[in-house]
Amino acid sequence: MNRFTPNPPSNDKENPMNPSVRSLTTLAALLATAASSLAADWPNWRGPAYDGISKETDWNPAAVGDKKIAWEAKVGAGYSAVSVAAGKLYTAGNFNKNTDRISCLDALTGKEVWKYEYPEALAPKFYSGGCSATPTIHGGKVYFASKSGKVFCLDALTGKEVWKKEFGKKVPTWGFSSSALVHGKAVIFNAGSAGLAYDLESGKVLWDSADDVCGYATPVPFTHKGKTALALFAKNTLTAIGAEDGKPLWSTPWQTQHDINAADPVISGTQAFITSGYGRGCSLVDFSGAEPKKLWENKEMRSHMSGPVLIDGHLYGFDDMRLVCLDWKTGARKWEEKSPKKGALMAAGDKLIILGEGGRLAIAKATPDAYQEVAGAQIVGGRCWTMPILANGLIYVRNSDGDLACVDVRK
Repeated sequence: MNRFTPNPPSNDKENPMNPSVRSLTTLAALLATAASSLAADWPNWRGPAYDGISKETDWNPAAVGDKKIAWEAKVGAGYSAVSVAAGKLYTAGNFNKNTDRISCLDALTGKEVWKYEYPEALAPKFYSGGCSATPTIHGGKVYFASKSGKVFCLDALTGKEVWKKEFGKKVPTWGFSSSALVHGKAVIFNAGSAGLAYDLESGKVLWDSADDVCGYATPVPFTHKGKTALALFAKNTLTAIGAEDGKPLWSTPWQTQHDINAADPVISGTQAFITSGYGRGCSLVDFSGAEPKKLWENKEMRSHMSGPVLIDGHLYGFDDMRLVCLDWKTGARKWEEKSPKKGALMAAGDKLIILGEGGRLAIAKATPDAYQEVAGAQIVGGRCWTMPILANGLIYVRNSDGDLACVDVRK
């Protein structure tokens, strides 16, 4: 008897050397791998939970220091982040100053699968211009809105147009930048005074709001009195609306210079954190009562674009030209780090994934004790204001010129 099989199988059907058993074992392993991969997808702006935090654990943070570039690609000018679903990567950029392109690439190789182009001006205005929103992948479709308010639904596998609409709303100074939020049968954008919803399948308008200039953030879903609501950072308010009908629930004023409210609100329980740049600062609002109540306000986090993440009672985000950690309850600053300057970040578990303005990618511990970097490397040049994305053991970073790099951090 082989000493490695003390209890031999009673019949050949149970024998692990039987081809049919081996096939079933292999199939089970493949299904487990596929399920794991799906769980690590990042199909929309700020991720599956809309909070900038990934649940992915099967990656090696220290590998960033090895600077293993799996592939590079040109995706056009702009600040669109990437979305990753079912082995494909989706992003957008502007080419030749007059054409936008929604690109679908193989997430592992960077090879182009399809592209969809439409006329759109680069529209630089005190910055380099280009696409601002990030494609949303849902139900085999791609949903995207351009800076001028063109709205597209495309087939995720082929890029074929399913439907096309236009917001028909006043365009904010730097163009529309809301990514699409899917809820039920609706795809929702921050457009107009308090949002606009289309039917997923037909593009028919389901509900609308007044024709006014909107904010630059994407709607954030949360639970309010047992129902799904949406937090909209409008041009001068934080407004909550019903996800089903767009009806207003509550609102609190938040005026920022140039009407730039761009960082997504962070919701925890019955509290909402908001932050804006241009010296405005940040605030924590409690909305459990009849009217929203401000719990605190300060200037310790003035996020111009990239929203913060909330981990174990602490916020990690950008205060203009520095990275900071704040206490959620009090707003007190725990530490600051100036090296990334005006960058962007996400998190995976207890690690921060930080892309500095100059293209340096860093991994740091999400701890209020001090800034503790685990690894870092210069990945791209140019200006980097776009959130880095970790999906299935790969980190994707891009600059405003459209240079996209894939960093392999798989174990």
